[in-house]
Amino acid sequence: MIELRVYLTGDFSHTLWHPYYGRFMVEFYDTTLRDGSQAEGVAFSVEDKLIIIEELDRLGIRYIEGGYPGSNPKDIEFFKRAKNMSLETATVVPFGSTRYPTFSVDADPNLSALLDTGARTVTIFGKSWKLHATDVLRVTADENLELIESSVRYLVDSGREVIYDAEHFFDGYADDPDYAIKTLHAAADGGAKCLVLCDTNGGRLPSEIQEGVKVVMSTLLLPVGIHAHNDAGMGAANSVLAVQAGANHIQGTFNGYGERCGNANLASIIPTIQLKLGIECLSETQLQSLTSVSRLISELANLPHDERQPYVGRSAFAHKGGLHTDAIRKNRLTYEHIVPEKVGNSQRILVSDQAGRGTIMKKIEKEYPNYDKNSPQVLELFRRLKEAESDGYQYEAAEASFKLLTRKVFNGYESFFEQLGFRVIIEKFSDHTMRSEATVKVSTPEGDTIHTAADGDGPVNALDTALRKALEQFYPELRTVRLMDYKVRVLDTKAGTGSKVRVLIEAGDGRESWRTVGVSENIISASYEALIESFEYKLLIDQDS
Repeated sequence: MIELRVYLTGDFSHTLWHPYYGRFMVEFYDTTLRDGSQAEGVAFSVEDKLIIIEELDRLGIRYIEGGYPGSNPKDIEFFKRAKNMSLETATVVPFGSTRYPTFSVDADPNLSALLDTGARTVTIFGKSWKLHATDVLRVTADENLELIESSVRYLVDSGREVIYDAEHFFDGYADDPDYAIKTLHAAADGGAKCLVLCDTNGGRLPSEIQEGVKVVMSTLLLPVGIHAHNDAGMGAANSVLAVQAGANHIQGTFNGYGERCGNANLASIIPTIQLKLGIECLSETQLQSLTSVSRLISELANLPHDERQPYVGRSAFAHKGGLHTDAIRKNRLTYEHIVPEKVGNSQRILVSDQAGRGTIMKKIEKEYPNYDKNSPQVLELFRRLKEAESDGYQYEAAEASFKLLTRKVFNGYESFFEQLGFRVIIEKFSDHTMRSEATVKVSTPEGDTIHTAADGDGPVNALDTALRKALEQFYPELRTVRLMDYKVRVLDTKAGTGSKVRVLIEAGDGRESWRTVGVSENIISASYEALIESFEYKLLIDQDS
């Protein structure tokens, strides 16, 4: 039997050690782009996925599950583009199932789609619960074991590393422990490099998770992983307890996105394992980016960020009035379980809201190294950010707008052009066709005024075209700019059609891409603001280069 021992060091951090792993190392496997996108209301474009992969790679995530290449054309396109990405720490992994009972391994379209991605590591799932084998796949228990082993072996013989997800493992173990373990042996016999135990229905208790992990580790000499769902509200807890029981491969999604009640939340699991268990997973700098990565993924998912989320929500270290506020001013340890800056968050005193300049300094210190948090420019930037935030702006996913704002505060930045006004006309005809026409008026710093009009497929397209006609005669480099993505978020649903909206635009010039933001009760005005800043940012980076 493989034994897990926990040693306490002098500072009460925990080092996990056992004969198979040696000193315990943990690897994270993110499935936001696949399992997370199955959540109600979540949809990522191919561009969104590529942005998220870059951020997760910088964060230090070991594996990123990109999608199910056998399921839809969008994931096929994604894997073609992801193959050419240059990543430092992450491996992009396709996801699929064991072969269909009616196909041989070399004729199975799902396995072929996995191989066609060219990925060196692939993940497949198989049935651990006898109920699923007989009632869902309509095969015998022994036939299911053969499906698992032959599928894994075929992928391994084709030169792939295989991570095996044992779907419904804990339910299957509760129903028939011997058979559930046999399914793992089948995957191991096929050559799987890691066995991931899945609480697919998300209803198992922590004691059941720990028992299952320990039994598997005493039976099979292979790395063991955990894939927990959150249907009983225990996804993150079950994942952490699995690690304490010896699992060293943790799957989850950011912000807990996922089907039904979601998956175990990596934004909670990662800091808990590193800061509470003392198992070093990421560098200090990487851990400090956790909050910004979480917020970026919320923005790209086009969902409000859960501000009461542990560690990375704005409310996680917020204190309001009374004894708490008085105590936290004297000693922050009185009501904060960690130092919030360790995960890129900040303490907030809600009555006066004095915190946050340290976070700003971290964002600007490379470009403005000779300033501190008490510099007049930093104070002014902090004031403007707070005003913008109260108006509905968020800059986590709009770094170009943040850079423009910072330049205006620090350098007395002068705009390349001034917007004097715009007008949009939308017409619908009897044949149900529609026409949008936009008129814009801008002036250059030299005093030239340009007044142009253009048609478009929609009002934003018409504004974009009219603005280009006005500016490209003075700034021909804008011809390379292309609108890549466009998102709209309603900020106050209680106000109905009078609600403020936040528009996020992503643009690129073939060399790099950037995102800008606009906010207004008028969706056209918010879109125009984001368009204006997108063009200004392009002119700024060309000027700097």
